[in-house]
Amino acid sequence: MSFVKPILLTSALAFGASAAAAASCSNSAGNYEAWKAEAVREAKAAGVGPKGIAALQGSSYSRETISADRNQKSFKYSLSKFMQVRGADTIVKQGRSRKAKNAKLFNALERQYGVPAGVLLAIHGMETGFGGFMGKTNVISAISTLTYDCRRSDYFHPHMIAALKLVDRGSISPQSVGAKHGELGHTQFLPGNALNYGVDGDGNGRVDLNSYVDAMASTANYLRQKGWQPGAGYQEGQPNFAVIKSWNAATVYQQAIAIMGARIDK
Repeated sequence: MSFVKPILLTSALAFGASAAAAASCSNSAGNYEAWKAEAVREAKAAGVGPKGIAALQGSSYSRETISADRNQKSFKYSLSKFMQVRGADTIVKQGRSRKAKNAKLFNALERQYGVPAGVLLAIHGMETGFGGFMGKTNVISAISTLTYDCRRSDYFHPHMIAALKLVDRGSISPQSVGAKHGELGHTQFLPGNALNYGVDGDGNGRVDLNSYVDAMASTANYLRQKGWQPGAGYQEGQPNFAVIKSWNAATVYQQAIAIMGARIDK
């Protein structure tokens, strides 16, 4: 779930701009340790437990996260160029193969959530190359650094609280790694979305987005909760394209998911 994708947090996670502003943000690393002391008080007030608090206290300023955040490139390619650069033909070929090999799983997910395999596989291929690169950045440090940074403190604060609650639940650990903005697992959920929409698809008692089954079920659940209409179309102009828009804010990204999804399902 690429960072440019917009989010919708439940009221339980929307800790509030006033609380987020209470901790003193900064655009340099120097005050991070002092900020953590303030952030710990806020996290406790938001219901974060001892494990989550310890994870926050053990976090460090992530320079790689700030570097990535300062140097984001917008999606300015034409659709055809974007599809070429992202390897659409390869994603479609691999997606068809994975759909055939995991037919039982994808049939069950479509029955439960109404989301066809092609869409889930297109997202999986686009986000992490089918799990080939899920990131190497410490999740807690990344999301805490983005909350500490003044550019979008209010945006990332609920995700930080969510990440700490995920530690409390055992869904992630203080050592868990993900993408540079703290995205998790096979389809790159931001922590707030992982907390809100994560599903224990394999029935082992915990939500683990590094688990293929959990990630596919969680992605299907996310789309259904965002308004996916079972059986309705998802190309531009069709009802479910609006739901795909909730996944990523870039138009070419949305279009690519729809086009590749249809090709995989063909």
